[in-house]
Amino acid sequence: MLVDRAVIRRGFVDVAEGQVHYREAGWAAASSLPLVMLHASPGSAKLLEPLMGQFGRRRRVVATDTLGNGDSSPPVGTVPVIGYFADAHVRALDGLGLERFDLYGSHTGANIACEIAIAYPHRVNRLILDGISLYSPLERADMLQHYAPDVTIDLEGSQFHRIWNFVRDTYLFWPWYRRDAASRRSLGLPSADDLHDKVVEVLKAARTYPLAYRAAIGYDKAPRLPMVAVPTLLACARSDMFMAYFEQVQALMPRATPLLTDGTGSPAALASTAAHFEAFLEQPLAAAAK
Repeated sequence: MLVDRAVIRRGFVDVAEGQVHYREAGWAAASSLPLVMLHASPGSAKLLEPLMGQFGRRRRVVATDTLGNGDSSPPVGTVPVIGYFADAHVRALDGLGLERFDLYGSHTGANIACEIAIAYPHRVNRLILDGISLYSPLERADMLQHYAPDVTIDLEGSQFHRIWNFVRDTYLFWPWYRRDAASRRSLGLPSADDLHDKVVEVLKAARTYPLAYRAAIGYDKAPRLPMVAVPTLLACARSDMFMAYFEQVQALMPRATPLLTDGTGSPAALASTAAHFEAFLEQPLAAAAK
């Protein structure tokens, strides 16, 4: 009988920049490849624990903190690009002995996952992109200027208040810095515990979390998405702000299987979404590629 949720363990793997922190669940099943999961910004792989708990009942699941996020070491350079973060993740997976795997990415993690799939198609069996944007040049310029500002660490502790408000407001407005009625989201706030946990993950990387964020915002996906050749599930939660881009992204990836989900905000939604993802990952490869 399957357990309700797999136990999640934690560890570190060495890379040239220092160490990459990862979470792991489940075990290596003979019938399933490991699943690698890449998180959204801001935060860390802790945000993926609900899905990890579901997937880990059947297979080994590894979720890494992107460099400069969570408990991973900072990236090298002041303006790293998505390709750099993709390479760093692959180097971490090499250190963990993961040669071939299924791959999941959400938001920033979806951008990184795209580049991994393009650069290493022989290593990625199936790909799930869960929420991915397609900014216009004007949107990109505006968000690069405002969305992920540097955080000043001071003796008054203003960083705590600033990051709390930033993380909270991402649930209330899109983009978060336009706090007006026209930008209001209908999502609502998560529980106080979940919001606290996410804020803590961002606080740990207050000096460096904007780097991966800016790389994702600046990533021009229009010429890259058509280059993804591995079987792909193009998913998006109905409550996701990136729903606005779903049809445009789908047009760039006509071979991908589209899927709208209920997200992971409740136990029922989590179970439904995980079941859809697992159905895609477990189908025969020839069927997934159609």
